[in-house]
This record gives sequence, structure tokens and C-alpha cells, in this order.
Amino acid sequence: MRALLLAAGIGSRLRPLTDRLPKCLVQVRGRPLLDYWLDLVLQAGIERVLINTHWLAPQVRAFVEASPWAARIDLVHEDSLLGTGGTVLANRDWFQNQPFLLAHADNLTDFDVASFVKAHENRPNGHALTMLAFRTDDPGSCGILELDQHHTVLAFHEKVQNPPGNLANGAVYIFEPEVVEGIASLKKPIVDLSTEIIPKYLGRILCVETDGYHRDIGNPESLRRANSEFKQRAGSGKNGFQERLIRAFDLLAVRE
Repeated sequence: MRALLLAAGIGSRLRPLTDRLPKCLVQVRGRPLLDYWLDLVLQAGIERVLINTHWLAPQVRAFVEASPWAARIDLVHEDSLLGTGGTVLANRDWFQNQPFLLAHADNLTDFDVASFVKAHENRPNGHALTMLAFRTDDPGSCGILELDQHHTVLAFHEKVQNPPGNLANGAVYIFEPEVVEGIASLKKPIVDLSTEIIPKYLGRILCVETDGYHRDIGNPESLRRANSEFKQRAGSGKNGFQERLIRAFDLLAVRE
């Protein structure tokens, strides 16, 4: 299976930190988010990763080139942001008409990727995608889910006041090729998954709740909490991050 890591966001709520640093390279406990993500998915058996870039793209490119995973990573630049669904559509050939994992790489997580993939493979008949979910301490800022007894998503409440519960969309999915066709059917280049695509598949989405850590670090308070709370699962070491970071910025300095 291949994976798309969405990493092009500007991170405006984290300014001034993100005025000079891409959001995907913001550090939690001394490591950039993107470093966690690459280890998480590639150690779990994902074949290749596609990362989209936009804001401060040379920094992301330098970091990827310095990664020990570089041979299994492809980069694609967006001069203008395409929206989450638009990025999928623009790169549909890269997915080779196969199921693929898609994740918002501005979340900090340690979910079990292999178990998530297995759950998708064993999903109920007729389901077109699988969604990761987590328990949030701020339901009003998330997409809150309602499920049936088979863990199928029946309703989706995107950032509403007084939502019915705290089980939230973790913004990690596995899509079947028919979901890409659904995006294409809108016949426009800029598409948002959470508002334009996910609602069309209610009743056909398997929900898998993580028992690990999951947090959007998109504002200063959430970033502070992540740095305070996060502990890696056993066996997920740093894998020479400091050396990679030094090499990445050396490459960037040479280019500039």
C-alpha cells in the first residue's frame, strides 16, 4: 500500500513560528512531525509515500533528501493549495488504481498502522473507506462521529457547537479507488474531503478508534500540550534524527 501525507499547509494559527518553518517540520519533543510520520508508516510496511508541499517547500525538500527513507518518498509541489481532495485528484495516477492511506501530517499520532490496514482489508461489504478516530478533549473543534454497533459511521458533525459525543475524525483514511472517482465526479480542481466527500459515504465508512495518542498541534496551546504529553510507543526510536536535521539544513544552505 502507498500513502499520501498532506503537508502543504501554512499553519497560520502557529505564527510567528510558522513564518519561517513549515508546519510539518514543527518539532514535538525535539523531532519534526514529518519525522514521526515517516517512521510510523514506513516501518509499518507502507511501500511508498507521497508528500505535497507548498509553504516553505525547500525546507521540506531538504529534510526529505536527508532522510534515510528518501528512496521511498516522492514529493509534489502545489503552487496554489488544491484542498485535501484536490491533492488526491491531481495525483491519482500515483495511486495506481489501488487502495491507499491518506493522512493529515499536521497531527501527532502513534496509531497502529498495520492494524488499521488490516481492519480495512476486513471491512464490511460495501464500505469504500476506513477512518481513524480518537477521543478528543475539544469536541467543538473536531469532526464528531456517530456510529452503529458495527462501527460504521452514520453521521459526521464538522466543528459544530454542542456535538453529540467526543469520538472525532482523526483525519487518517484508507480510500478505495472508487472514492477517487467520487472526487473526480465533482469536476473541479479544488475539493475539501471533510465537507464535500466524507458526507457522501456515510453508511459506507468503517471507523477504527486508536488506543494511542492523537492530537492536532495546530495552535500554540495544543503544541504545548503535545510536547508535555507525548510518549512514543516502545520500539519507535529517534533513528538518528539530529544527524538528519543537521544534514537537511546543510543542504538547504548550499542551495541558498
